[in-house]
Amino acid sequence: MNNKHDLDNWETFSPTNYPAIPLDADVKYGARLLAEKAELPLTPVPATPEPDRPNLDHWLHSLDTCPSTNSWAIARAAQLHHGDAVFTKRQTSGRGQHGRSWHAPTGVLTVSFVLENLNPTLLPGLSLAAGLAVIYAIEDLVPDCRDMLRLKWPNDVWIDRHKLAGILCEATNGNVSGKTRAVVGIGLNRCVDFAAEGLDERAIGNAVSLHSIASTVPEELCLVDRLRHYLLELADMFSTTDKPASKSGLALLLPELRRRDALIGCPVAIELSSETICGEAAGIDGSGRLLVCLAGDGIQAFTSGRVRLI
Repeated sequence: MNNKHDLDNWETFSPTNYPAIPLDADVKYGARLLAEKAELPLTPVPATPEPDRPNLDHWLHSLDTCPSTNSWAIARAAQLHHGDAVFTKRQTSGRGQHGRSWHAPTGVLTVSFVLENLNPTLLPGLSLAAGLAVIYAIEDLVPDCRDMLRLKWPNDVWIDRHKLAGILCEATNGNVSGKTRAVVGIGLNRCVDFAAEGLDERAIGNAVSLHSIASTVPEELCLVDRLRHYLLELADMFSTTDKPASKSGLALLLPELRRRDALIGCPVAIELSSETICGEAAGIDGSGRLLVCLAGDGIQAFTSGRVRLI
């Protein structure tokens, strides 16, 4: 691979201390998730009687301000390692797909994670998988959102067709020759007052803030720690370690990805560089491509493009 790839279908980067979440609610909810997701490869963080602050010192890089956490992580590839996270409370020049800017007003949780030793042939599905990790992390800590979150292909997290979070994945060479690394940037609208920031929610992806839909909002580092837990599990599925195709990449995640598909059955427009194609979203295939039913009952698979409901 080249030094840096911004894969076409890796779309918008829109990117602990547990007492903020009542202990009894967290334990009960975690147990319920464990039972319901027993057949899924991503398992909730085990509930503990005394949820102590995780040891963040060795993997968390916290910045007062930063133009872009993804750019910061990529520029310091030699100093960062698998599982490291770059976090800032103020991102000033966030990046999105195809060079679009991404708004990060006060209250957006902005963090980028380093994942190493990945299989480059599986990377096109990583954004969808990361979206599922975001969903699981939020649902673990915010019971109000349980089973309400959906994925808008390829990498936005929606609730009631409002954008709660977005993801930007970028691949680089790792700090070990021949190893492929991905930086997974996550932007989560945690406690954003859009009106106070002078922003129209509709103009920035019909956005919504977590604090406006949940009775309890987790602390930032609590969310960062939970996101990291799930992303490290995903990294194993996308690693270069030899494993059967049925247990690598998106294979194990497809049933849950399809259940969470926000676009299925909806009329959509796919905006490409030279044309816009309209049809009805027909699901996600095994490679993570968006399937669209066109006029005449033909099915076309898309690996990239800006998608909007019509």
